[in-house]
Amino acid sequence: MENLALIESFSEFKDDKLIDRVTLMAILEDVFRNALKKKYGSDDNFDIIINPDKGDLEIWRNRVVVADGEVEDPNEEISLTEARKIEPDFEIGEDVSEEVKLVDLGRRAILSLRQNLISKIHEHDNTNIYKQFKDLEGEIFTAEVHHIRHRAIILLDDEGNEIILPKDKQIPSDFFRKGDNVRGVIESVELKGNKPTIIMSRTSDVFLEKLFEQEIPEVFDGLITVKKVVRMPGEKAKVAVDSYDDRIDPVGACVGMKGSRIHGIVRELGNENIDVINYTNNTQLYITRALSPARVTSISLNEETKRAEVILKPEEVSKAIGRGGHNIRLAGWLTGYEIDVLREGAEEDVELSEFSDEIEEWVIKEFEKIGLDTAKSVLEHDIDELVKRTDLEEETVREVVNILKEEFEE
Repeated sequence: MENLALIESFSEFKDDKLIDRVTLMAILEDVFRNALKKKYGSDDNFDIIINPDKGDLEIWRNRVVVADGEVEDPNEEISLTEARKIEPDFEIGEDVSEEVKLVDLGRRAILSLRQNLISKIHEHDNTNIYKQFKDLEGEIFTAEVHHIRHRAIILLDDEGNEIILPKDKQIPSDFFRKGDNVRGVIESVELKGNKPTIIMSRTSDVFLEKLFEQEIPEVFDGLITVKKVVRMPGEKAKVAVDSYDDRIDPVGACVGMKGSRIHGIVRELGNENIDVINYTNNTQLYITRALSPARVTSISLNEETKRAEVILKPEEVSKAIGRGGHNIRLAGWLTGYEIDVLREGAEEDVELSEFSDEIEEWVIKEFEKIGLDTAKSVLEHDIDELVKRTDLEEETVREVVNILKEEFEE
């Protein structure tokens, strides 16, 4: 049968692409009906019989017998003389079913058929891939580095699916070579045209949360709950954990003896410093824990503005703020409060914002970035240290220090 020559690969499509029988038959019928419409103007009077397992297909055209010379639509009507060439006993008004050979569609149509079939199969595959990875959003996934570009790394999984790890979703210290296995969280999946775009992230807070689930059995089993995660990727992170079983120490279970349990997570994240703290509904206690390793003297809260004034001994202030202001910023993100650090005995201190008539606003913001938002907090540091910690010139820093010193001179 001529039909077999064209569709000998139907079974091959089914095996290679893992398409179920019903879906394959629907794709095949759709492709052939489109070809019939192009050839005959309509496919309403055609029956298509498909056996994908054998790679066989039959197309039958149904027409009504009319008197010679009265054929108005050759696709739906056949003259009596032509009908009797098929069967000699046909009469006017009867239905005639005639098999259409694929070769009758023409060489160009046959080539187009195959191209459309391949296109539909790929479209089906892409839809399946989209659904598969959409279900994996927020889950950890591992894939191999296939190609390294300036703005992204292209990964391939075991099925050959392409996953994109953009530069801004990589930890700053990440360095990968072709063939390396990369672990991250599937952050988003979108269909662009007919092709799914799968984005992986290693900077997402969710990635750290899922690493806790993978690496710490009590979290995986639900004995310990990760309440919130905040990160500065590659630098520092804070994780609040809780347990409904008083016999379990959630922080101790997550960190392990001498950090043994959390070590693998820290290494995966490029030596990101991870603080694990006990979650509590007591806001003051929660903020105190969030500012660890600093020891807080007292806290006053403003629930309406979500601000917290934290008083510490002078030697604890730098611990609370942390390098580059990381610790206090993360504590704020974790607790949902904007935290203002005050030193004990600094009641007469003045906020830097009050010097805006003498010090430019952008200069004040540079000091605030490193957690120095009052006059005395700036004056506690020497000029060389302030120059190193800010992006300001020495001359600018000296000018600011002189202005602030005048404020406290008798």
